Amino acid sequence: MMGYYLIIGVATLAGALISGRLKSKFKKYSQVPTSSGKTGAEVAKDMLSHYGISDVQVREGKGFLSDHYNPLKKIITLSPEVYRGRHVAAAAVSAHECGHAVQHAEAYQMLKVRSALVPAVQASSKMQQFLFMGFIFGMGAGAGMIGNFMMLALVATFGMAALFSLITLPVEFDASRRALVWLDNTGTTQGAEYDGAKDALWWAAMTYVAGALSALVMFLYFLLTFLGND
Repeated sequence: MMGYYLIIGVATLAGALISGRLKSKFKKYSQVPTSSGKTGAEVAKDMLSHYGISDVQVREGKGFLSDHYNPLKKIITLSPEVYRGRHVAAAAVSAHECGHAVQHAEAYQMLKVRSALVPAVQASSKMQQFLFMGFIFGMGAGAGMIGNFMMLALVATFGMAALFSLITLPVEFDASRRALVWLDNTGTTQGAEYDGAKDALWWAAMTYVAGALSALVMFLYFLLTFLGND
C-alpha cells in the first residue's frame, strides 16, 4: 500500500498548491471593484433573469469559497464574500454558479449525467471505507479469493470516482464559459475586469483538473495492482 500513500501525498500536495493559488487569486480580484458596482447576489439575479430563470433562489451561505448550485433544490448558495462583494471575484464566482443553473434549465447533457452518477458515487465512497477497514484488519491480505474480490471492489469504486471527476470537468469548464460570455456581453465586467474574472475562473477550474488526475491515477494504481495479483 506504499504506492497508495505516495499517490495520496503527491495529490494532497498538488491540491494544496492549486488551492492556495486560487485563494490568492480570489484575494487579488476581491480588491478590484467592478464598474457596475453590483454585489455577487445582484449579478447572480441579473444573469438568471437574463436567461428567463425564475425558479432558482440565490442565498447567502457560510464559509470561504463554499459557493455551489444545488440542482435538486434549485438553490444557488454564495459565500458571504461573494454574496455581498462588489468586486471582480464576486462577479466571476456568482456568474459561474449561475452557469450551472443555466445548464440545468437547458438540460445540458453532461450535467444530467453527473447528477445521475451522484448516488453511485456516494455508495462507492461508503464502500471504500469498509474495504480499507478490511485491509487494515488483514481480511484482504494476499492474493486469495477474498483478497482479489476486495481489490476488484476497490478498482470499481475508484473507477466510479474517476469517471465522476472526469465528467465534472466539462461541466465546470462549460459553466465558466457561459459565465464569461454573459459577463462580457452584458458589460458586467469590462476590460481588465473581464481578464481578472477569466483568470480567477481558470484557477478554480484547475482544482477540478487536479482532482480528476488524482482520481484517475488512483484508479489505475488499484487496477494494475489487481491485475498483478492474477
